[in-house]
Amino acid sequence: MTPLLAVDAPSLYFRAFHGVPASSALAPDGSPVNAVRGFLDMISTLVKTRKPGRLVCALDNDWRPQWRVALIESYKTHRLAPAGGEEVPDALVPQVELLLEVLAAVGIATYGVDDNEADDVLGTLAATAPGPVEVVSGDRDLFQLVDDARGVRLLYCGRGVAKLEDCDEAAVLAKYGVPASGYADFAALRGDPSDGLPGVAGVGEKTAARLIERYGSIDAIMAAVADPGSDFAPGVRTKLLAAADYLAVAPKVVRVATDVALPDVDPTLPAVPRDADRMLELAERWNLASPCRRLVDALAAAAS
Repeated sequence: MTPLLAVDAPSLYFRAFHGVPASSALAPDGSPVNAVRGFLDMISTLVKTRKPGRLVCALDNDWRPQWRVALIESYKTHRLAPAGGEEVPDALVPQVELLLEVLAAVGIATYGVDDNEADDVLGTLAATAPGPVEVVSGDRDLFQLVDDARGVRLLYCGRGVAKLEDCDEAAVLAKYGVPASGYADFAALRGDPSDGLPGVAGVGEKTAARLIERYGSIDAIMAAVADPGSDFAPGVRTKLLAAADYLAVAPKVVRVATDVALPDVDPTLPAVPRDADRMLELAERWNLASPCRRLVDALAAAAS
């Protein structure tokens, strides 16, 4: 079966917004379209280089699900807007709506699931869609999805789509010192300020990796901590005991869902735009002719 490209759309359009100068991508009315241009060019590059037969752009229907906040109140708190919701640059908000219009005209599947983040959509696709599956994101948490047996890879774009890191299980182990299956617990131990996860005070990345390497999971680590006969260093034991309440819930927050109910949407990548007239109309109105043309060319090349 042809590869499924499962794209973390928010990760890419935020990256495009900050990576493409607004002054270089303006609509005729002066509105910035830098995020749309950058995103479309990223998709064109991915289609051209990865040649997927299927593609889904996953969305954040809920960027901060209450079920995660109930477990760790600080989860993404620092990204809350004063009026509630996610703090998104004013110039990006209308661009996301435009981007979805363009993708719909092209015929690229886009969807989210209520009460879940894009990560959870991607996790479910990775766990249930016929492989191979290539997940595209700049979110480190998605290293946990890598699974050689299922043919799931992470195309990590922390340095941009042009410098993708194509990661299998060996790459995750080499990068972090833990297997992909242990990444979520490793991340919970280490913490992640970008998500408001404090981690265990005094336990950094190297110590977290050593603990996962030795014990395999937080449950096994805490069982050993509770065993007076285990040979834990007193300092590390004290730090882990102090964080016991956090460690009881953190893995549930960090682990992406793999069982959300996905909509019945055909992920087949079209060879030509589904609604070429609508795409042309949007391209002319918003000065998107060049990126739309590159995407159409990439679709045709992938289908040939």
